Amino acid sequence: MESRIIMDKKRIEKQLNEQLNKEFYSSYLYLAMSAYCESISLPGFAHWMKTQAQEELFHAMKFYDYINERGFKVDLLKIDEPEKEWESPLNIFEEVLKHEQFITDSINNLVNIAEEEKDHATRIFLNWFVSEQVEEEASVDTILQKLKLTGGKGSGLFMIDKELSTRVFTPPATEE
Repeated sequence: MESRIIMDKKRIEKQLNEQLNKEFYSSYLYLAMSAYCESISLPGFAHWMKTQAQEELFHAMKFYDYINERGFKVDLLKIDEPEKEWESPLNIFEEVLKHEQFITDSINNLVNIAEEEKDHATRIFLNWFVSEQVEEEASVDTILQKLKLTGGKGSGLFMIDKELSTRVFTPPATEE
């Protein structure tokens, strides 16, 4: 008789659902940031944040679909209310970087749990997110450094605003 490693499916299911909630919250947070940027007449920043909200929703749906594909139960948890006001565009991007670092830590923790549970399918699924978080943090840090160079004010701020207005979200092709 063949020996089979039994993973704790409930532990994996719970952690995947918590990450699903974090991804939905991320979308909600960036949408709130977009609304704030609109309110202070920075349409490029608002556009960038709205595009980021779409991307985070895409991430959430990847988790949603994966949870279902594995035969786990999707548990849609309460989404916390995000902040509504920030000190400045510079402060917003400082908060975005902190949030992306939080998400990176969360994904890495989920990878560790998948490895502990010997859940190779989940580990492989998470590889995409590990790479995505490297890209997310680098992209945000680039914008943050530009804001710091300009002092987040004056004509430099408006040049960055114009640059951010060109962002386009194109969902990656499915691997199927």
